[in-house]
Amino acid sequence: MAVKLRLMRMGAKKKPFYRVVAADSRTKRDGKYIELIGTYNPVADPAEIKINEEVALKWLSEGAIPTDTVRSLFSRQGIMEKFHNQKNKKESK
Repeated sequence: MAVKLRLMRMGAKKKPFYRVVAADSRTKRDGKYIELIGTYNPVADPAEIKINEEVALKWLSEGAIPTDTVRSLFSRQGIMEKFHNQKNKKESK
């Protein structure tokens, strides 16, 4: 089972709100998901990003693949850098 970290659209028409979730890559965009990782509200000024860092790092270390948008959100929060550093520590040992 390939797990992806992706956005799940919520909110009303013309007012999007997204949940960042870990989901099987074969499921629908707004379908069943495995675990909720955080939220993203692009309508707020500035955009509001709330991500549970521990859960995100757990999924990345287990091999989950983030979509391009989720990867950029993680980069803004510094999660991708922490994952990269954590990965390099394991390889150097």
